[in-house]
Amino acid sequence: MKLLEQPAPVGTRFEAYGPSKLDEILKRFPVPEGLAETIRLFSLVLPFRVNEYVLTELIDWRNVPADPIFQLVFPQDGMLSKEDEHDLARAATGPGRRADLPAVVRRIRQRLNPHPSGQLELNVPTLGGAELGGLQHKYRHTVLYFPQQGQTCHTYCTYCFRWAQFVGEKDLRFAVKEADRLVEYLRAHPEVTDVLVTGGDPMVMSAERLRVHLEPLLAIPTVRTIRIGTKSVAYWPQRFVTDADADAVLRLYEDVVASGRTLSVMAHYSHERELATDVAGQAVKRILATGARVYCQSPLIAHVNDDADALAGLWNTELALGAVPYYLFVARDTGPHDYFKVPLGRAHELFSAAYGQLPGLARTIRGPVMSATPGKVVVDGTVELGEQRLFQLRFLQARRPGLTGRPFFARYTPDAAWLDELELLPDTPPDIAEAVRSQHLVGGGGSTAAPRAVSADLDLLPNTPGGAR
Repeated sequence: MKLLEQPAPVGTRFEAYGPSKLDEILKRFPVPEGLAETIRLFSLVLPFRVNEYVLTELIDWRNVPADPIFQLVFPQDGMLSKEDEHDLARAATGPGRRADLPAVVRRIRQRLNPHPSGQLELNVPTLGGAELGGLQHKYRHTVLYFPQQGQTCHTYCTYCFRWAQFVGEKDLRFAVKEADRLVEYLRAHPEVTDVLVTGGDPMVMSAERLRVHLEPLLAIPTVRTIRIGTKSVAYWPQRFVTDADADAVLRLYEDVVASGRTLSVMAHYSHERELATDVAGQAVKRILATGARVYCQSPLIAHVNDDADALAGLWNTELALGAVPYYLFVARDTGPHDYFKVPLGRAHELFSAAYGQLPGLARTIRGPVMSATPGKVVVDGTVELGEQRLFQLRFLQARRPGLTGRPFFARYTPDAAWLDELELLPDTPPDIAEAVRSQHLVGGGGSTAAPRAVSADLDLLPNTPGGAR
């Protein structure tokens, strides 16, 4: 590969800061004092980590606190409920300070739904009767793999749906030390064709350590695609350009491609600014030069990218670099969900407005998509039936494969932001209704009520799976 024939330029050393460095950061950069106190307090509950590149190259400190990258990285007022904020402040600063702080912090974290969509209850596979921690198998053809050495990130996102990986509580973490058990499981399950290496972020590992986890997969002939889920392309693109082992990482990518596998880097970009630096563009180009593919995905996040022009700009920039816009997710029902959520109706409006600004090659993007307990559910649009307005939804991927591609309808409610907040029609096929009910049983606060029904004449509804966009 030509890009590797020339040595990468010497880059700056990676330097990350955690909560213990907050005072230093808040002295260096202009943050209103009241907000600074909130950041310090909330970082006791929410994971916080940021690196020098994000601080100096991505955040516009002239626009704090509204700056989208600042919102993406620093805890904000409103991310915890007033009740939790009061309890936390009392435990952290009141009489008998810190005596009961660990218990208060843990109680608040448990309220934040640390493992949404049945990740613990439904996704962990077994082999020989034993649970395989560090693996998830939700969809027939795809297994998620969580290497223990990759359970951190170059910078933490405040909305991260895997925030529980980073707070130091072992019972909340997914992780496995080596690939041995994964290989055993894959040999026993030849239907699995895709392995998604995820975290945290696998790209925090050295090239040597990453090779230890990827090479065993090449011995499994039924595995045809290896995916690497990473935010490093946004938060530390130097990982592929100037890090001491950047070229070694790319040679590993070349080796995977040379084995005949498809290597897909699932790049997590939340805002166009993350692609605005020269090094970010170089990172994408160097990855593509190995023969790997780059697919881009992001949640729709209030205060960060809930703007049609911002979304269109992001997707057009991705396309210009040779990457593929792939998914726009709905923010999951975990962590500071009330702060970041965008109601489904508004999410579809934003998606449609941004989609209309794209050329054909960028219209690979799919959304808005809920990655919910029964599967990935896309909001295809809304339809009018008499005086009723309905959401038209469809399974893009499903825990039960027979649901994939099938449309269904729910009553339009302007504030609904997740699957368990929707009311299904009474004639919804029983298997779909049962699958959606699983979201009520496991996710979204644990309600045990069956999905509610509203009256409608299904004969008047369109029956095409594509629906309105």
